Amino acid sequence: MPRPRPPPPSRAARSAVPYPRDRVPWAYTGRVRALFIVNPQATTTTSRTREVILGALASELDVTVAETEYRDHAIELSRKAATDGYELVVSLGGDGTVNEVVNGLLATPPELKRPRYAVIPGGSANVFIRALGVSGDPVEATGTILEALRAGREREINLGRITSDRDDRYFTFCAGFGWDADVVQRVENERSNGRKATPALYAEVAFKLFFGGDIRDPSLAVQTRGGGVNDVYFALVTNTTPWTYAGALPLQPTAASRFELGLDAFALTQAGHALTGWILSQMFFPKGLPAQGDGYLTWHDQETLRITSSHPRAFQIDGEYLGEREEVNFHSVPKALRIVC
Repeated sequence: MPRPRPPPPSRAARSAVPYPRDRVPWAYTGRVRALFIVNPQATTTTSRTREVILGALASELDVTVAETEYRDHAIELSRKAATDGYELVVSLGGDGTVNEVVNGLLATPPELKRPRYAVIPGGSANVFIRALGVSGDPVEATGTILEALRAGREREINLGRITSDRDDRYFTFCAGFGWDADVVQRVENERSNGRKATPALYAEVAFKLFFGGDIRDPSLAVQTRGGGVNDVYFALVTNTTPWTYAGALPLQPTAASRFELGLDAFALTQAGHALTGWILSQMFFPKGLPAQGDGYLTWHDQETLRITSSHPRAFQIDGEYLGEREEVNFHSVPKALRIVC
């Protein structure tokens, strides 16, 4: 007669103690080789937190640590992961680090098996991982990853892709033309001057630009297969909801957007302070901004769309400023990435 099994350990215990090898499920065929990409400049983790996370991962995985040293370094590291024999890539950093790793993984040579990906949050917003429904706490997220590995649990998601005369790049949750990209650029400038990228700093910069007139430039046009609109002040393309977070509060201009669907888009077509403020406030509602309303347009589940500008405008993807653009094409890429979560 088989012996009764003891009750399962807590998540904290599981993340700290090696999983018994005689209970490894079918998905676990030995110690998985994992590349752990760490952004040492991640704003919300300390060296002690990183040591705890590494200890938990190393208790169950064959881990190699690589720290990023410059912008786009994570692209280079993750692009080589399959060639170097890694089955899993884990990153610790913000949404910018996630974007780089994703773009590196999508560049895996076609003859090689692309590694799975797992995300540990370390940035100020961590929109991507929170949109997946995973905790924004890095230690808790580490426990979720180890739990998912034991269970053989993963999630296949769509990505967005941008193409232009200067770009061919993937994004995970959003791309913005105009005001929000101006905010990202200003925050990056503040960070280079020594300020920390906190929700309060983003709010401060956003309000300054909003009332300073930067949002009142109707130079954009959005075209979809079903039509389009000109004289747009601010345009946003999303691959999921929310667009971003204000602290713990999600902002949802395209509340029906999902990782499993095509792209959604939002266009601000009027820019009076009172109306725009009302539109922005509705994004904080639990159900998000309604699909239809005064002063804006939205589109849902699009395979492709295009945004143009009559003059160069600020542009960002996943909270990373890319510079100014006059035309960008957007594409939905189905089932592009496997996430362990």
